[in-house]
Amino acid sequence: MKQHPKRLAKLMAVSAAAALFLTACGAGDSESAADGPVTLTFTWWGNEFLNKQTQAAIDAFEDTHPNILIKPQPGEWGSYWDKLATVTAGGDTPDIIQMDQKYIAEYGGRGALLDLSAQDGIDTSKIGKEDLASGQYEDKQYGLSTGINTYVIMANTSLFDAAGIPLPDDKTWTWEDYREIAADLSAYGNGESYGAAYGSNEGNFIIWLRQHGEQLYTADGKLGFETDTAAGFWKQIRSQLDEKASPPVTIFTEDNTAPLESSLFGTNKMAMSWWWTNQLGSLEATTGSDIKMLRRPSTDGAVSSNGMYYKPTMFWSASSRTEHPEEATEFINFLVNDTAAGESLLTDRGVPTNPEVKESITSALSPANAEVLDFLAEIEPDVDSAPPVPPVGASDVQNVIARYTAEVLAGTLSPEEAASTFKDEVEGMISRAG
Repeated sequence: MKQHPKRLAKLMAVSAAAALFLTACGAGDSESAADGPVTLTFTWWGNEFLNKQTQAAIDAFEDTHPNILIKPQPGEWGSYWDKLATVTAGGDTPDIIQMDQKYIAEYGGRGALLDLSAQDGIDTSKIGKEDLASGQYEDKQYGLSTGINTYVIMANTSLFDAAGIPLPDDKTWTWEDYREIAADLSAYGNGESYGAAYGSNEGNFIIWLRQHGEQLYTADGKLGFETDTAAGFWKQIRSQLDEKASPPVTIFTEDNTAPLESSLFGTNKMAMSWWWTNQLGSLEATTGSDIKMLRRPSTDGAVSSNGMYYKPTMFWSASSRTEHPEEATEFINFLVNDTAAGESLLTDRGVPTNPEVKESITSALSPANAEVLDFLAEIEPDVDSAPPVPPVGASDVQNVIARYTAEVLAGTLSPEEAASTFKDEVEGMISRAG
């Protein structure tokens, strides 16, 4: 049970290569657009729809910046991070990078990302302190949020209606209520459909800990939870299996790696599953069903203690190796603050953190995206502050959580054994990277 060896090796290579590069020339050795056209490479992950949106934003930027050309490098999530680690270690990092929060410290802390707070040309005056903090590590701004979302239960109303089961009151329901409703839905499905997915995502684990007054990580990069609390997380998941609220293990294993289009939820065979709010439109388009966003269950039925928080969907970052830091930051400033970029990108990378951009796109939103906007506003009184940025060495923790979840469901580890071994393993990952 070790961190993925190839990925670990690549990340170590990122650290060494970045250090050598910064020693040799630094980000300040740049050519200006005044000396001639500048080309910036720009990488992101996404699907065909997101790629079209992003290209529209690129076109809008180039229309007003004729001396800056953006070379798109779209990718897919499944191969994105291995490819980025490889090119970074090889000294060919794209100038502009779509970044995820769990990699902010991995790349920024290893010297591979530009400190945006040290660059002129980016206006952060309209961005909230928490939104800025979500992209900071060791007092440096390594990323600016593309927008915010939150982790919710998506409920397929067609399956609820077919079973004659009303949607829960998501302001008062508990984990016991959740399992009971899911078991009733599974019973109605009789092996053809199921009540609820297993929550083996890092977001599930974080929120479980927050409901118990703990955190996955502390602000100084340590683990912030007790082993007993982590064991409770896997006990809850095991209860879903024992109470037949969720699929058998063999079906879970197949579904866990299935793309949305062929997944149980995507094919209208799962009544409740865990997704980010910005995915609502895709879920409705794939299922053809009306999908309802639900708040998380809590331990005591109080909406104020359900542990939910706003998370940056993604980040815009720049390579520390870029030969054009001025132009790179100018493009990031456009993506974050310009209404033309907002009108192209809308809310599929989250609701914009700049309120002026958010206001400018409201009338153009699809019904699903407008619903997300309303939902995020509705839960604001009960949303707590976001968790700390994951430390260096923690980028693979989501996969580790999924692995221990599979072990608990298969019965090869008890929840207590999983919690103890998980904590030791993650502490080792962080310690070795430090």
